[in-house]
This record gives sequence, C-alpha cells and structure tokens, in this order.
Amino acid sequence: MRRPGPDLAQGIVTHIDRVEVDPVLASRQYTIYQETLASAGWRVYEVDPAPEHPDAVFVEDPVVVFEDLAVLTRSGAPERRGEVDGVEAAVRRLGLRVARIEAPGVLDGGDVLQVGATVYVGVGGRTDETGAAQLEQLLKPLGREVRRVPLGGVLHLKSAVTALPDGAVIGLAELVDASALPPIRRPAEAEGAHVLPLGGRDVLISAAAHETVHELAGQGWRVLPVDISEFEKLEACVTCLSVLIPDREL
Repeated sequence: MRRPGPDLAQGIVTHIDRVEVDPVLASRQYTIYQETLASAGWRVYEVDPAPEHPDAVFVEDPVVVFEDLAVLTRSGAPERRGEVDGVEAAVRRLGLRVARIEAPGVLDGGDVLQVGATVYVGVGGRTDETGAAQLEQLLKPLGREVRRVPLGGVLHLKSAVTALPDGAVIGLAELVDASALPPIRRPAEAEGAHVLPLGGRDVLISAAAHETVHELAGQGWRVLPVDISEFEKLEACVTCLSVLIPDREL
C-alpha cells in the first residue's frame, strides 16, 4: 500500500464530476483499510510516499504481480508514470522478479483482472493493444492466457467488473464488452461491482454496497466492508488501494 499524499484531492477524474475530497477523512479511511487487511492475516508493506503524485495512493495501477513476477506498468495517463519508481524499489526489496511494459505500450494495473489462469485485460482506456500484447508475452512462461476486454465509458476494467474467490465475475456488464468475459452477475448497487478476495472466504468490499454485502454474506462469504468514500470520489474502488502478494515458498 502507499499512503495518500497532501494533494490527493487533485487526483485525476475522467468519467465523473469532480467533488470535494476530505484529505483528513481519506487518511483515516486508508488506515482502517490497512487494519482490515491485517485482520484478515495480511502483513502490510508500505511503499515510500510520492507526495508529488496525487494518485499515488492507487498503488494497484503501477504494478501487477503474478506469482513471483512483478510487472511494472506504463500508465496511459502520462502524469502518473513517475509513480512506478517507488513501487519498483518496493517489489525488489520484497524479492520479486521484475519486468516492465515498454514504450509505446501503455497499461494500468486496474485494467488487469486475474481469474485463475486467465488474465482479462481491459483495452481502450489507459491500456492499449500494445501494452496488452507485451503483458501476454511476459505471462506465457507462467502458463497464463490473456484475453482482451474492450471497455466502454469506464476508467478501468476493474472499475466495471471483478471476481469472487470462486471465479464468479460480478459487475456492470454494460460498461464492457461482456462477450469477452464469463457470465457477469449484476450486483444490487454499483459499488457492489468491486470485490477484493483476501484468501479463503474473505472478501473486501465497499461499505456503500449495503445490499451486496448482505447477499454475499448470505452465500457464505466472510464479507469485510470498508468505507472508502473519499477515494470513490476519485473513481477508485477497493482493489485500487493495495497489491496482494501471497507468501511464496523460498
């Protein structure tokens, strides 16, 4: 994770109107999110702050991790490309192998949805075909299949759809080319399109997704709701604030 900086409120918004962000509340919500991960058994490692980058708290975008491979991205938003340096230092300290998306390709981590051995990549926003093709080549040795998903009026693929631990896809089918994905289960509210599997039956979800929280709990998932209202004002969701790196046998 990476702590929000003082200029968080200046983060990029693309598909929604800008509204005022409370940086004090955002800091509190970040801490609670971090504590929630810890309660589910995760050890939290903080990337060095990047106060010159308002969007740096959304650490999911500069890197995608597959087993022991960290793929450093090249954002389709040029002003975000400087966020990668601190993230690279962090994944190297954690002992991961490092590869990167090279110019002219662009790819954001928020466009990468892993479901088992299949990797869905949203294209048409901050990720292009060149970036997706580079990722595909990097993942072939790991036995991963990359499938492109054309996007509609949405920032990232995971702004529209995510996956439960059993591989079921949940989200807003009208925002993507749904034919490129497995059947999509529609949540009761838009915030319910975003779930972050934490291992076992633990699932992190926005506290704003009241009905979806109840539905998932009724299906036997251990649902951990977190209030991320200030980050949602910047088109973020629960997946944006962390990168999960499962322990590996060394």
